[in-house]
Amino acid sequence: MIHDSAIVSPNARVHKDVFIGPYSVIGDDVEIGSGTRIESHVVLKGPCVIGKDNHIFQFSSIGDDPQDKKYGGESTKLEIGDRNTIREYCTINRGTVQDSGITRVGNDNWIMSYVHIAHDCIIGDQVIFANNTTLGGHVHVGDWAILGGFTAVHQFCHIGEHSFASIFTAVTRDVPSYVMASGRPAVPRGINTEGLKRRGFTNDQVSNIREGYRILYRQGLRLEDAVKILEKSSETQEELIALLDSVRSSSRGIIR
Repeated sequence: MIHDSAIVSPNARVHKDVFIGPYSVIGDDVEIGSGTRIESHVVLKGPCVIGKDNHIFQFSSIGDDPQDKKYGGESTKLEIGDRNTIREYCTINRGTVQDSGITRVGNDNWIMSYVHIAHDCIIGDQVIFANNTTLGGHVHVGDWAILGGFTAVHQFCHIGEHSFASIFTAVTRDVPSYVMASGRPAVPRGINTEGLKRRGFTNDQVSNIREGYRILYRQGLRLEDAVKILEKSSETQEELIALLDSVRSSSRGIIR
C-alpha cells in the first residue's frame, strides 16, 4: 500500500491498510489511521494525528510549522479526524504555544483545492470550504458551516454553525450561527434557509430562527436588548440556543 518512491519515517505510525502514493513524504511523529489514502507528492509533518478513512490529494502540505513570526520551534500539534476530503494544494499548519498548541479539524469535512487553514484553527464537522478559502490563525468554524470560494477570514474570528459565506467574502468579525454573510467586509444577508431545510430543520424551527434574526438585526435594538429577548425565546425554542451562544461568546463583535 506504500509506493516504493514514498519516504516514510521509521518514527511514523501508519496503519497497515493506509495507501501512500508516489513521492509522498511522511515525517516523524505522524500517525495515520486505517483506510486513509494519501495521494502522490503529499508532505505530512508531525506531531500530527490523522484519523480513519481520510483522502488527501496530491501536493498538499499538512502539519508543517505555523506561519507565525512568534513561533520558536516549540512542539505543537495538528489533529485531523475521520472521513475528511482534502483536495489538491491545501495547507494546514500546526498550532502555537500562544494558543492551545493544537490545530484541530473534525470529521466529514469537504476541503477543496488551495484552502489554507492556519495555526490554532478549530474546525467542526460537516464543514465545506470551497476553493481558495483562507483562514487566519485562531479561527473557529462551527459544524455544517459553508465558506464560498476565495472567502478570507481574519484571525480570531468565529464562524457559527450552519452559517454560510458567499464567494469573495471577507470576514473581519464573528458570523453568528445560521447567518448568511457576503461582502468585503462581510455583512449579514439573512439566514441559511435552504441549508437548514436540507439538514432536517422543520418549517417551524426555520421560522423561529428567522424571527431570531429579525430581533438581532432588523428591529433597531441594542445588542444587549436583543440578547435578552433571544434568551427568553430560547427557553421554548431550543434551535435559538446556537444563535444566542454564538452572539454571547463573541469577542470580536458580530457582523452588523
